[in-house]
Amino acid sequence: MTALLRLTGRRLLALPVMILGITLLVFVVMQFAPSDQATNALGESATDAAKEAYRAANGLNDPMLVQYGNFLAGLVRGDMGMTVPPSQPVSELISNAFPLTLQLTFMGLAIAVVLALVLGVSAALYRDRWPDQVIRVLSIAGVATPSFWLAILLIQQFSLRLDWFPSGGYTNPADDFGMFLASMFLPALSLAIPVAASLTRVVRTAMVEELDRDYVRTAIGSGLPRGVVVGRNVLRNALITPITVLGLRVGYLMGGAVIIEVIFDLPGMGKLILNGVTASDTALVQGVTLTVALTFVVVNILVDLLYLVVNPRIRTV
Repeated sequence: MTALLRLTGRRLLALPVMILGITLLVFVVMQFAPSDQATNALGESATDAAKEAYRAANGLNDPMLVQYGNFLAGLVRGDMGMTVPPSQPVSELISNAFPLTLQLTFMGLAIAVVLALVLGVSAALYRDRWPDQVIRVLSIAGVATPSFWLAILLIQQFSLRLDWFPSGGYTNPADDFGMFLASMFLPALSLAIPVAASLTRVVRTAMVEELDRDYVRTAIGSGLPRGVVVGRNVLRNALITPITVLGLRVGYLMGGAVIIEVIFDLPGMGKLILNGVTASDTALVQGVTLTVALTFVVVNILVDLLYLVVNPRIRTV
């Protein structure tokens, strides 16, 4: 337990350093944006004097290090700036949109994990037989399928043709939970299938390697049922590698959610960043990018901690 706490402390101590690095990277990149914040705020018709006064009032003429310090101070206060007119707090817009993106991301992740476990374990147990061959073909096809193209196909088949699910829009779960699930299922499935396909291959490989180990043959030879050995020992040991990969897939899911939200007309971070890019709104794009990046870092820290729990051997490192 002491070793586990020590390794957990290392991960948590590294978190502020990574967060600081992300804020610096996002800030520096946005400084090279081609748009002029004063022009965006005041409009093309504003005079040069008015633009210069705006830059002076908002610290845009300060040295970059001073601007970065002011940016960090604003983040500590929960202030990410204001959007271009009509001015709205960026933090308020993100607080409204971010929960939806999280819901979509983790629904997609849940579907992907379930599919990957079922298909990956089945492929390993029926290695080199027809179920394994079919699952291999499906996983290759899934990896090669872009989520945005899959989303369009799902809308055509299950919304426009069969009318089983809505083709877009969002329903708050507090208002109608059933409609919420219906409105989120197709977007989540669009995200989940490519991730499930890649995870299936990882799960299958890990299961095959574990099934070939001596302790499995010894346990089965001693009379233990194969299902008990697979469920109690093989599956747990085989999940170590997929859990490591899973942290990276969360970033893919969040990035894909941005595109999927636009296709399904969901008022999440995807629509926010699209609005920010269209309006050349530096503060909005910066706030959305920073929020998504920080979430990715935090999720990977949590995956690392889960990896420590699942893999006792690493606790002695």
